[in-house]
Amino acid sequence: MALAKARILLVEDDATIRAAVASFLRVHGLEVDAAASCAAAEEAFRAHVPDAMLLDQVLPDGSGIDLLRRLKSVAPGLPVVMLTGHGSIELAVRAIKEGAEQFLTKPIDMPAVLVLIERMVLNERQRRHQLASRSRERDSIDPFLGRSRVMANLADEVRRIAAADSTVLLQGETGTGKGVLAKWIHQQGSRADEALVDLNCAGLSKDLLESELFGHEAGAFTGAARVKPGLIEGAHRGSLFLDEIGDMDPVVQPRVLKVLDERRFRRVGDVRDRQVDVRLIAATHRDLAVAVQDGAFRSDLFFRISTLTVVVPPLRDRVEDIPLLADHLVERIARDMGRHRAHLTPEAVVTLQEYAWPGNVRELRNVIERAVLLSQNEQIGRACAPQAATSNRRRGRSAYRRARCTSASSGSASNRSNPSRPAMQRLLVVDDEAGVREGMKRYLERRGYVVDCAARVSKAMAFLAKVRYAAVITDLQLSAGEAAEGLAVAVEARRLCSAARIILLTGHSSDALSVVARRLGVDALVHKPRPLREIEGIIHALVGDAA
Repeated sequence: MALAKARILLVEDDATIRAAVASFLRVHGLEVDAAASCAAAEEAFRAHVPDAMLLDQVLPDGSGIDLLRRLKSVAPGLPVVMLTGHGSIELAVRAIKEGAEQFLTKPIDMPAVLVLIERMVLNERQRRHQLASRSRERDSIDPFLGRSRVMANLADEVRRIAAADSTVLLQGETGTGKGVLAKWIHQQGSRADEALVDLNCAGLSKDLLESELFGHEAGAFTGAARVKPGLIEGAHRGSLFLDEIGDMDPVVQPRVLKVLDERRFRRVGDVRDRQVDVRLIAATHRDLAVAVQDGAFRSDLFFRISTLTVVVPPLRDRVEDIPLLADHLVERIARDMGRHRAHLTPEAVVTLQEYAWPGNVRELRNVIERAVLLSQNEQIGRACAPQAATSNRRRGRSAYRRARCTSASSGSASNRSNPSRPAMQRLLVVDDEAGVREGMKRYLERRGYVVDCAARVSKAMAFLAKVRYAAVITDLQLSAGEAAEGLAVAVEARRLCSAARIILLTGHSSDALSVVARRLGVDALVHKPRPLREIEGIIHALVGDAA
Protein backbone atom coordinates (compact mmCIF):
# COMPACT_ATOMS: atom_id res chain seq x y z
CA MET A 1 0.00 0.00 0.00
CA ALA A 2 1.23 3.53 -0.83
CA LEU A 3 0.27 4.99 2.56
CA ALA A 4 3.31 4.14 4.67
CA LYS A 5 3.42 6.29 7.82
CA ALA A 6 0.00 7.86 7.15
CA ARG A 7 -1.76 8.68 10.43
CA ILE A 8 -5.53 8.28 10.82
CA LEU A 9 -7.64 9.77 13.61
CA LEU A 10 -10.58 7.45 14.36
CA VAL A 11 -13.38 9.01 16.44
CA GLU A 12 -16.04 6.44 17.40
CA ASP A 13 -17.86 6.02 20.74
CA ASP A 14 -18.72 2.33 20.24
CA ALA A 15 -15.76 0.41 21.72
CA THR A 16 -16.34 -2.70 19.57
CA ILE A 17 -16.51 -0.80 16.28
CA ARG A 18 -13.58 1.38 17.30
CA ALA A 19 -11.35 -1.59 18.10
CA ALA A 20 -12.31 -3.47 14.91
CA VAL A 21 -11.74 -0.50 12.58
CA ALA A 22 -8.46 0.45 14.28
CA SER A 23 -7.18 -3.13 14.07
CA PHE A 24 -8.09 -3.40 10.37
CA LEU A 25 -6.31 -0.13 9.48
CA ARG A 26 -3.20 -1.03 11.49
CA VAL A 27 -2.95 -4.40 9.75
CA HIS A 28 -2.79 -2.47 6.46
CA GLY A 29 0.15 -0.33 7.60
CA LEU A 30 -1.60 2.78 8.90
CA GLU A 31 -0.91 4.51 12.21
CA VAL A 32 -4.17 4.98 14.12
CA ASP A 33 -5.10 7.31 16.98
CA ALA A 34 -8.46 6.22 18.43
CA ALA A 35 -10.79 8.48 20.44
CA ALA A 36 -14.23 7.90 21.96
CA SER A 37 -15.34 11.53 22.45
CA CYS A 38 -14.94 15.06 21.10
CA ALA A 39 -12.60 16.00 23.94
CA ALA A 40 -10.39 12.94 23.40
CA ALA A 41 -10.38 13.58 19.66
CA GLU A 42 -9.26 17.20 20.09
CA GLU A 43 -6.51 16.11 22.48
CA ALA A 44 -5.29 13.48 20.00
CA PHE A 45 -5.45 16.05 17.20
CA ARG A 46 -3.31 18.50 19.19
CA ALA A 47 -0.74 15.79 19.85
CA HIS A 48 -0.52 14.57 16.23
CA VAL A 49 -2.12 16.25 13.23
CA PRO A 50 -3.53 13.31 11.21
CA ASP A 51 -3.48 12.71 7.46
CA ALA A 52 -7.19 11.79 7.48
CA MET A 53 -10.02 11.30 9.96
CA LEU A 54 -12.95 8.88 10.36
CA LEU A 55 -15.55 10.72 12.44
CA ASP A 56 -18.77 9.40 13.98
CA GLN A 57 -21.67 11.86 14.02
CA VAL A 58 -23.09 10.95 17.44
CA LEU A 59 -20.60 11.29 20.31
CA PRO A 60 -21.17 11.39 24.08
CA ASP A 61 -20.04 15.04 24.52
CA GLY A 62 -21.18 16.61 21.26
CA SER A 63 -21.88 16.12 17.58
CA GLY A 64 -19.39 15.07 14.97
CA ILE A 65 -20.35 17.97 12.71
CA ASP A 66 -19.51 20.51 15.42
CA LEU A 67 -16.16 18.80 15.97
CA LEU A 68 -15.58 18.74 12.21
CA ARG A 69 -16.14 22.51 12.07
CA ARG A 70 -13.65 23.17 14.87
CA LEU A 71 -10.91 20.96 13.43
CA LYS A 72 -11.39 22.25 9.89
CA SER A 73 -10.82 25.80 11.15
CA VAL A 74 -7.33 24.68 12.25
CA ALA A 75 -6.54 22.24 9.39
CA PRO A 76 -8.64 23.17 6.31
CA GLY A 77 -7.00 20.54 4.11
CA LEU A 78 -7.70 17.61 6.45
CA PRO A 79 -9.68 14.83 4.61
CA VAL A 80 -12.64 13.66 6.75
CA VAL A 81 -15.14 10.79 6.35
CA MET A 82 -18.32 11.14 8.44
CA LEU A 83 -19.91 7.97 9.84
CA THR A 84 -23.46 7.60 11.17
CA GLY A 85 -25.90 4.87 12.07
CA HIS A 86 -28.92 6.92 10.99
CA GLY A 87 -28.19 8.77 7.76
CA SER A 88 -30.36 11.38 6.08
CA ILE A 89 -29.96 13.60 3.06
CA GLU A 90 -30.12 16.73 5.24
CA LEU A 91 -27.36 15.47 7.55
CA ALA A 92 -25.19 14.43 4.60
CA VAL A 93 -25.56 17.87 3.00
CA ARG A 94 -24.58 19.56 6.29
CA ALA A 95 -21.51 17.34 6.65
CA ILE A 96 -20.35 18.02 3.08
CA LYS A 97 -20.85 21.77 3.56
CA GLU A 98 -18.68 21.67 6.67
CA GLY A 99 -15.87 20.07 4.68
CA ALA A 100 -16.37 16.28 4.91
CA GLU A 101 -15.12 14.36 1.88
CA GLN A 102 -17.61 11.49 2.25
CA PHE A 103 -20.67 10.57 4.32
CA LEU A 104 -21.09 6.84 5.06
CA THR A 105 -23.87 4.92 6.82
CA LYS A 106 -23.04 2.05 9.21
CA PRO A 107 -22.32 -0.81 8.95
CA ILE A 108 -19.34 0.22 6.89
CA ASP A 109 -17.50 -1.83 4.27
CA MET A 110 -13.91 -1.75 5.59
CA PRO A 111 -12.11 -2.60 2.30
CA ALA A 112 -14.07 0.20 0.63
CA VAL A 113 -13.17 2.59 3.48
CA LEU A 114 -9.51 1.64 3.10
CA VAL A 115 -9.60 2.50 -0.61
CA LEU A 116 -11.37 5.77 0.21
CA ILE A 117 -8.76 6.71 2.79
CA GLU A 118 -5.94 5.90 0.40
CA ARG A 119 -7.49 8.04 -2.33
CA MET A 120 -8.10 11.01 0.01
CA VAL A 121 -4.60 10.97 1.49
CA LEU A 122 -2.93 10.59 -1.88
CA ASN A 123 -5.06 13.41 -3.35
CA GLU A 124 -4.05 15.73 -0.51
CA ARG A 125 -0.39 14.80 -0.90
CA GLN A 126 -0.65 15.36 -4.65
CA ARG A 127 -2.21 18.77 -4.06
CA ARG A 128 0.68 19.76 -1.79
CA HIS A 129 3.14 18.38 -4.33
CA GLN A 130 1.60 20.47 -7.12
CA LEU A 131 1.71 23.59 -4.96
CA ALA A 132 5.34 22.91 -4.13
CA SER A 133 6.15 22.27 -7.80
CA ARG A 134 4.50 25.54 -8.90
CA SER A 135 6.40 27.35 -6.17
CA ARG A 136 9.66 25.79 -7.33
CA GLU A 137 8.98 26.78 -10.95
CA ARG A 138 8.04 30.33 -9.96
CA ASP A 139 10.96 30.87 -7.59
CA SER A 140 13.52 28.76 -9.42
CA ILE A 141 16.91 30.49 -9.24
CA ASP A 142 20.25 28.78 -9.55
CA PRO A 143 22.04 29.53 -6.26
CA PHE A 144 25.37 28.54 -7.82
CA LEU A 145 25.22 30.78 -10.87
CA GLY A 146 28.79 31.69 -11.77
CA ARG A 147 32.11 30.30 -12.95
CA SER A 148 34.32 31.10 -9.95
CA ARG A 149 36.19 28.49 -7.97
CA VAL A 150 34.50 29.49 -4.72
CA MET A 151 31.04 28.88 -6.19
CA ALA A 152 32.12 25.54 -7.63
CA ASN A 153 33.34 24.52 -4.18
CA LEU A 154 30.09 25.74 -2.62
CA ALA A 155 28.03 23.74 -5.11
CA ASP A 156 30.02 20.56 -4.40
CA GLU A 157 29.60 21.00 -0.65
CA VAL A 158 25.88 21.74 -0.71
CA ARG A 159 25.02 18.94 -3.13
CA ARG A 160 26.63 16.46 -0.73
CA ILE A 161 24.50 17.57 2.22
CA ALA A 162 21.18 18.40 0.53
CA ALA A 163 19.86 14.83 0.66
CA ALA A 164 20.66 14.48 4.36
CA ASP A 165 17.98 15.30 6.92
CA SER A 166 20.33 17.09 9.32
CA THR A 167 20.07 20.69 10.43
CA VAL A 168 21.95 23.13 8.19
CA LEU A 169 23.39 26.51 9.19
CA LEU A 170 24.03 29.00 6.38
CA GLN A 171 26.45 31.77 7.28
CA GLY A 172 27.28 34.78 5.16
CA GLU A 173 26.90 38.51 4.84
CA THR A 174 23.55 40.17 4.21
CA GLY A 175 22.43 39.79 0.59
CA THR A 176 24.63 36.85 -0.39
CA GLY A 177 21.67 34.61 -1.27
CA LYS A 178 21.25 32.47 1.84
CA GLY A 179 17.47 32.40 1.39
CA VAL A 180 17.75 31.21 -2.21
CA LEU A 181 20.20 28.51 -1.12
CA ALA A 182 17.84 27.38 1.67
CA LYS A 183 15.03 26.90 -0.87
CA TRP A 184 17.36 24.90 -3.12
CA ILE A 185 18.43 22.64 -0.25
CA HIS A 186 14.78 21.95 0.62
CA GLN A 187 13.85 21.26 -3.00
CA GLN A 188 16.69 18.76 -3.42
CA GLY A 189 16.00 16.90 -0.17
CA SER A 190 13.66 14.10 0.81
CA ARG A 191 11.04 16.61 2.02
CA ALA A 192 10.71 18.44 -1.31
CA ASP A 193 7.03 17.51 -1.69
CA GLU A 194 6.19 19.06 1.68
CA ALA A 195 6.10 22.68 2.73
CA LEU A 196 9.06 25.00 3.25
CA VAL A 197 7.97 27.50 5.89
CA ASP A 198 10.21 30.51 6.48
CA LEU A 199 10.43 33.21 9.14
CA ASN A 200 12.84 36.11 9.53
CA CYS A 201 13.67 36.39 13.23
CA ALA A 202 15.13 39.89 12.95
CA GLY A 203 13.11 42.70 14.47
CA LEU A 204 10.51 40.43 16.10
CA SER A 205 9.79 40.80 19.81
CA LYS A 206 9.81 37.76 22.08
CA ASP A 207 6.01 37.55 22.25
CA LEU A 208 5.48 37.97 18.52
CA LEU A 209 8.24 35.47 17.69
CA GLU A 210 6.75 32.88 20.06
CA SER A 211 3.27 33.37 18.62
CA GLU A 212 4.52 33.08 15.03
CA LEU A 213 6.67 30.00 15.66
CA PHE A 214 4.62 28.00 18.16
CA GLY A 215 1.10 29.37 17.70
CA HIS A 216 -1.27 30.12 20.55
CA GLU A 217 -4.50 28.98 22.14
CA ALA A 218 -7.59 31.16 22.32
CA GLY A 219 -7.30 33.52 25.30
CA ALA A 220 -3.55 32.96 25.71
CA PHE A 221 -3.08 36.74 25.80
CA THR A 222 -5.03 39.91 25.14
CA GLY A 223 -6.29 39.86 21.57
CA ALA A 224 -5.90 36.09 21.09
CA ALA A 225 -9.55 35.53 20.17
CA ARG A 226 -9.04 32.21 18.42
CA VAL A 227 -6.61 29.33 18.12
CA LYS A 228 -3.67 30.04 15.82
CA PRO A 229 -1.39 27.20 14.65
CA GLY A 230 2.29 28.17 14.54
CA LEU A 231 4.70 28.00 11.64
CA ILE A 232 6.34 24.93 13.17
CA GLU A 233 3.05 23.06 12.77
CA GLY A 234 2.80 24.32 9.20
CA ALA A 235 6.24 22.88 8.49
CA HIS A 236 5.34 19.41 9.82
CA ARG A 237 7.06 16.78 7.64
CA GLY A 238 8.67 19.61 5.67
CA SER A 239 11.39 22.16 6.35
CA LEU A 240 11.52 25.24 8.59
CA PHE A 241 13.81 28.06 7.45
CA LEU A 242 14.73 30.49 10.23
CA ASP A 243 16.46 33.46 8.64
CA GLU A 244 18.62 35.71 10.85
CA ILE A 245 18.50 33.18 13.69
CA GLY A 246 21.32 35.13 15.31
CA ASP A 247 18.79 37.88 16.10
CA MET A 248 16.43 35.49 17.88
CA ASP A 249 15.42 36.58 21.39
CA PRO A 250 17.40 34.59 24.00
CA VAL A 251 14.16 33.64 25.80
CA VAL A 252 12.86 31.85 22.68
CA GLN A 253 16.10 30.00 21.93
CA PRO A 254 15.63 27.14 24.46
CA ARG A 255 12.15 26.44 23.05
CA VAL A 256 13.63 26.03 19.57
CA LEU A 257 16.30 23.76 21.03
CA LYS A 258 13.54 21.56 22.50
CA VAL A 259 11.94 21.21 19.07
CA LEU A 260 15.26 20.04 17.62
CA ASP A 261 16.17 17.68 20.48
CA GLU A 262 12.78 16.21 21.37
CA ARG A 263 10.65 17.00 18.31
CA ARG A 264 8.04 18.44 20.65
CA PHE A 265 6.68 21.92 21.24
CA ARG A 266 3.88 23.65 23.09
CA ARG A 267 1.60 26.41 21.86
CA VAL A 268 1.52 29.64 23.87
CA GLY A 269 -1.18 29.21 26.51
CA ASP A 270 -1.39 25.43 26.12
CA VAL A 271 -0.39 22.77 28.63
CA ARG A 272 0.08 19.87 26.21
CA ASP A 273 3.10 19.06 24.08
CA ARG A 274 2.67 18.36 20.38
CA GLN A 275 4.83 16.13 18.24
CA VAL A 276 6.37 17.60 15.11
CA ASP A 277 8.75 16.39 12.41
CA VAL A 278 10.68 19.20 10.71
CA ARG A 279 14.08 19.78 9.19
CA LEU A 280 15.60 23.07 10.30
CA ILE A 281 17.58 25.26 7.92
CA ALA A 282 18.95 28.34 9.68
CA ALA A 283 20.78 31.37 8.34
CA THR A 284 22.57 34.34 9.85
CA HIS A 285 24.90 37.15 8.88
CA ARG A 286 26.34 37.22 12.39
CA ASP A 287 29.35 35.37 13.75
CA LEU A 288 27.50 33.07 16.15
CA ALA A 289 30.71 31.92 17.83
CA VAL A 290 31.33 35.53 18.87
CA ALA A 291 27.67 35.89 19.89
CA VAL A 292 28.05 32.82 22.12
CA GLN A 293 31.13 34.35 23.77
CA ASP A 294 29.24 37.62 24.32
CA GLY A 295 26.26 35.78 25.85
CA ALA A 296 23.88 36.85 23.08
CA PHE A 297 23.35 33.31 21.75
CA ARG A 298 23.03 30.00 23.60
CA SER A 299 25.98 27.69 23.13
CA ASP A 300 23.82 24.54 23.22
CA LEU A 301 21.60 25.83 20.42
CA PHE A 302 24.66 26.93 18.42
CA PHE A 303 26.21 23.46 18.65
CA ARG A 304 22.86 21.87 17.73
CA ILE A 305 22.21 23.97 14.60
CA SER A 306 25.80 23.94 13.33
CA THR A 307 25.81 20.21 12.55
CA LEU A 308 26.34 21.13 8.91
CA THR A 309 27.65 24.65 8.36
CA VAL A 310 27.86 26.27 4.93
CA VAL A 311 29.60 29.61 4.42
CA VAL A 312 28.16 31.60 1.49
CA PRO A 313 30.90 33.80 -0.06
CA PRO A 314 30.39 37.55 -0.54
CA LEU A 315 30.14 38.93 -4.05
CA ARG A 316 33.52 40.72 -3.79
CA ASP A 317 35.19 37.29 -3.49
CA ARG A 318 33.79 36.17 -6.84
CA VAL A 319 34.08 39.23 -9.07
CA GLU A 320 34.40 37.00 -12.15
CA ASP A 321 30.78 35.91 -11.60
CA ILE A 322 29.36 39.45 -11.85
CA PRO A 323 28.95 39.54 -15.68
CA LEU A 324 26.99 36.29 -15.70
CA LEU A 325 24.92 37.30 -12.68
CA ALA A 326 24.20 40.74 -14.12
CA ASP A 327 23.15 39.34 -17.53
CA HIS A 328 20.85 36.83 -15.83
CA LEU A 329 19.27 39.55 -13.67
CA VAL A 330 18.80 41.93 -16.61
CA GLU A 331 17.00 39.25 -18.62
CA ARG A 332 14.82 38.16 -15.69
CA ILE A 333 13.88 41.65 -14.50
CA ALA A 334 13.17 42.93 -18.01
CA ARG A 335 10.88 39.95 -18.59
CA ASP A 336 9.07 40.45 -15.28
CA MET A 337 8.56 44.15 -16.06
CA GLY A 338 7.34 43.42 -19.57
CA ARG A 339 10.09 45.67 -20.87
CA HIS A 340 12.10 45.50 -24.09
CA ARG A 341 15.09 43.22 -24.37
CA ALA A 342 18.07 44.81 -22.69
CA HIS A 343 21.77 44.16 -22.21
CA LEU A 344 24.68 45.72 -20.38
CA THR A 345 27.40 47.52 -22.28
CA PRO A 346 31.00 46.39 -21.67
CA GLU A 347 31.66 49.68 -19.83
CA ALA A 348 28.75 49.00 -17.48
CA VAL A 349 30.05 45.50 -16.75
CA VAL A 350 33.49 46.89 -15.91
CA THR A 351 31.91 49.43 -13.56
CA LEU A 352 29.97 46.68 -11.79
CA GLN A 353 33.11 44.58 -11.39
CA GLU A 354 35.10 47.47 -9.90
CA TYR A 355 32.56 48.13 -7.14
CA ALA A 356 32.91 46.48 -3.71
CA TRP A 357 29.22 45.43 -3.36
CA PRO A 358 28.78 45.64 0.42
CA GLY A 359 25.15 44.63 -0.13
CA ASN A 360 26.22 41.64 -2.24
CA VAL A 361 23.83 40.01 -4.72
CA ARG A 362 20.80 41.78 -3.24
CA GLU A 363 22.43 45.15 -3.91
CA LEU A 364 23.39 44.03 -7.42
CA ARG A 365 19.80 43.06 -8.10
CA ASN A 366 18.51 46.42 -6.90
CA VAL A 367 21.05 48.23 -9.10
CA ILE A 368 20.06 46.15 -12.14
CA GLU A 369 16.34 46.66 -11.47
CA ARG A 370 16.84 50.42 -11.31
CA ALA A 371 18.98 50.36 -14.46
CA VAL A 372 16.39 48.40 -16.43
CA LEU A 373 13.64 50.73 -15.23
CA LEU A 374 15.54 53.88 -16.22
CA SER A 375 17.01 52.67 -19.50
CA GLN A 376 15.55 54.28 -22.61
CA ASN A 377 16.77 51.67 -25.08
CA GLU A 378 18.21 48.17 -25.21
CA GLN A 379 21.65 49.23 -24.01
CA ILE A 380 22.29 49.77 -20.30
CA GLY A 381 25.40 51.88 -19.94
CA ARG A 382 27.52 52.99 -17.02
CA ALA A 383 25.36 56.08 -16.55
CA CYS A 384 22.50 53.86 -15.34
CA ALA A 385 24.58 52.56 -12.44
CA PRO A 386 23.92 54.15 -9.05
CA GLN A 387 26.04 57.03 -7.81
CA ALA A 388 27.82 54.77 -5.32
CA ALA A 389 28.93 52.40 -8.07
CA THR A 390 30.34 55.16 -10.29
CA SER A 391 31.83 57.76 -7.98
CA ASN A 392 33.28 55.16 -5.64
CA ARG A 393 34.31 52.53 -8.14
CA ARG A 394 38.03 53.14 -7.68
CA ARG A 395 37.87 53.42 -3.91
CA GLY A 396 35.10 50.89 -3.33
CA ARG A 397 37.33 48.13 -2.00
CA SER A 398 39.35 50.42 0.26
CA ALA A 399 36.14 52.01 1.53
CA TYR A 400 34.86 48.55 2.36
CA ARG A 401 38.08 47.71 4.18
CA ARG A 402 37.82 50.93 6.21
CA ALA A 403 34.23 50.10 7.18
CA ARG A 404 35.33 46.61 8.16
CA CYS A 405 38.22 47.88 10.31
CA THR A 406 35.99 50.47 11.96
CA SER A 407 33.32 47.94 12.86
CA ALA A 408 35.91 45.40 14.01
CA SER A 409 37.26 47.92 16.51
CA SER A 410 33.83 48.45 18.07
CA GLY A 411 32.79 46.40 21.06
CA SER A 412 29.43 45.07 19.97
CA ALA A 413 28.98 41.64 18.41
CA SER A 414 26.37 43.02 16.02
CA ASN A 415 28.84 45.50 14.53
CA ARG A 416 31.60 42.93 14.22
CA SER A 417 29.31 40.50 12.44
CA ASN A 418 28.00 43.07 9.95
CA PRO A 419 31.04 45.04 8.78
CA SER A 420 29.44 46.45 5.66
CA ARG A 421 26.73 48.41 7.44
CA PRO A 422 26.96 52.21 6.96
CA ALA A 423 27.46 54.09 10.21
CA MET A 424 24.90 56.67 11.36
CA GLN A 425 22.99 57.13 8.10
CA ARG A 426 19.88 59.20 8.88
CA LEU A 427 16.54 58.18 7.45
CA LEU A 428 13.00 59.58 7.52
CA VAL A 429 10.09 57.11 7.58
CA VAL A 430 6.65 58.54 6.78
CA ASP A 431 3.63 56.26 7.31
CA ASP A 432 0.27 56.85 9.02
CA GLU A 433 0.09 53.28 10.39
CA ALA A 434 1.80 53.28 13.78
CA GLY A 435 2.61 49.56 13.69
CA VAL A 436 4.29 49.77 10.27
CA ARG A 437 6.09 52.98 11.16
CA GLU A 438 7.46 51.82 14.50
CA GLY A 439 8.29 48.35 13.21
CA MET A 440 10.38 49.81 10.39
CA LYS A 441 12.06 52.21 12.81
CA ARG A 442 13.05 49.41 15.21
CA TYR A 443 14.31 47.20 12.40
CA LEU A 444 16.40 49.89 10.73
CA GLU A 445 17.82 51.17 14.00
CA ARG A 446 19.00 47.66 14.81
CA ARG A 447 20.86 47.83 11.48
CA GLY A 448 22.76 50.94 12.58
CA TYR A 449 20.64 53.69 11.02
CA VAL A 450 19.29 56.78 12.79
CA VAL A 451 15.56 56.96 12.04
CA ASP A 452 13.00 59.76 12.41
CA CYS A 453 9.30 59.00 11.96
CA ALA A 454 6.30 61.03 10.86
CA ALA A 455 2.65 60.09 10.46
CA ARG A 456 1.49 63.17 8.55
CA VAL A 457 2.73 65.41 5.76
CA SER A 458 3.05 68.43 8.08
CA LYS A 459 5.35 66.56 10.47
CA ALA A 460 7.42 65.22 7.58
CA MET A 461 7.80 68.74 6.17
CA ALA A 462 9.02 69.98 9.54
CA PHE A 463 11.68 67.26 9.66
CA LEU A 464 12.77 67.92 6.07
CA ALA A 465 13.19 71.64 6.78
CA LYS A 466 15.69 70.90 9.57
CA VAL A 467 17.50 67.65 8.67
CA ARG A 468 19.41 66.48 5.61
CA TYR A 469 18.48 62.83 5.22
CA ALA A 470 20.32 60.08 3.34
CA ALA A 471 16.97 58.55 2.35
CA VAL A 472 13.26 59.26 2.76
CA ILE A 473 10.86 56.30 2.85
CA THR A 474 7.22 57.38 2.50
CA ASP A 475 3.91 55.63 1.96
CA LEU A 476 1.93 56.88 -1.04
CA GLN A 477 -1.31 57.15 0.93
CA LEU A 478 -0.96 58.83 4.33
CA SER A 479 -4.65 59.30 5.13
CA ALA A 480 -8.03 58.00 4.02
CA GLY A 481 -8.87 61.26 2.29
CA GLU A 482 -5.71 61.87 0.28
CA ALA A 483 -4.53 59.09 -2.03
CA ALA A 484 -1.20 60.62 -2.94
CA GLU A 485 0.10 62.63 0.01
CA GLY A 486 3.28 60.59 -0.24
CA LEU A 487 4.01 62.32 -3.56
CA ALA A 488 3.91 65.68 -1.74
CA VAL A 489 6.51 64.36 0.69
CA ALA A 490 8.63 63.17 -2.26
CA VAL A 491 8.47 66.59 -3.95
CA GLU A 492 9.46 68.41 -0.76
CA ALA A 493 12.22 65.90 -0.01
CA ARG A 494 13.66 66.41 -3.49
CA ARG A 495 13.50 70.20 -3.07
CA LEU A 496 15.03 70.39 0.40
CA CYS A 497 17.35 67.34 0.33
CA SER A 498 18.53 67.09 -3.25
CA ALA A 499 21.00 64.32 -2.42
CA ALA A 500 18.48 62.20 -0.53
CA ARG A 501 17.27 58.93 -2.02
CA ILE A 502 13.48 58.68 -2.10
CA ILE A 503 11.60 55.41 -1.73
CA LEU A 504 7.83 55.39 -2.31
CA LEU A 505 5.77 52.55 -0.82
CA THR A 506 2.46 51.70 -2.49
CA GLY A 507 -0.11 48.95 -2.44
CA HIS A 508 -1.55 49.89 -5.84
CA SER A 509 0.94 50.23 -8.65
CA SER A 510 0.33 51.31 -12.24
CA ASP A 511 2.31 52.45 -15.26
CA ALA A 512 1.00 55.98 -14.75
CA LEU A 513 2.21 56.04 -11.16
CA SER A 514 5.62 54.75 -12.24
CA VAL A 515 5.93 57.56 -14.77
CA VAL A 516 4.83 60.23 -12.28
CA ALA A 517 7.13 58.90 -9.57
CA ARG A 518 10.10 58.88 -11.93
CA ARG A 519 9.41 62.45 -13.04
CA LEU A 520 9.28 63.58 -9.42
CA GLY A 521 12.68 62.07 -8.73
CA VAL A 522 11.58 58.97 -6.84
CA ASP A 523 14.48 56.51 -6.76
CA ALA A 524 12.51 53.34 -5.99
CA LEU A 525 8.83 52.43 -6.19
CA VAL A 526 8.28 49.54 -3.77
CA HIS A 527 5.12 47.42 -3.80
CA LYS A 528 3.59 46.48 -0.44
CA PRO A 529 3.65 44.26 1.46
CA ARG A 530 7.44 43.84 1.31
CA PRO A 531 9.67 42.19 3.95
CA LEU A 532 11.66 44.67 6.02
CA ARG A 533 14.92 43.00 5.04
CA GLU A 534 14.17 43.70 1.36
CA ILE A 535 13.31 47.34 2.07
CA GLU A 536 16.56 47.62 4.00
CA GLY A 537 18.40 46.08 1.05
CA ILE A 538 16.92 48.72 -1.27
CA ILE A 539 17.94 51.49 1.16
CA HIS A 540 21.42 50.07 1.43
CA ALA A 541 21.79 49.82 -2.35
CA LEU A 542 20.63 53.40 -2.87
CA VAL A 543 22.67 55.17 -0.19
CA GLY A 544 25.85 53.17 -0.86
CA ASP A 545 28.51 52.45 1.72
CA ALA A 546 29.45 56.01 2.72
CA ALA A 547 29.60 56.70 6.46
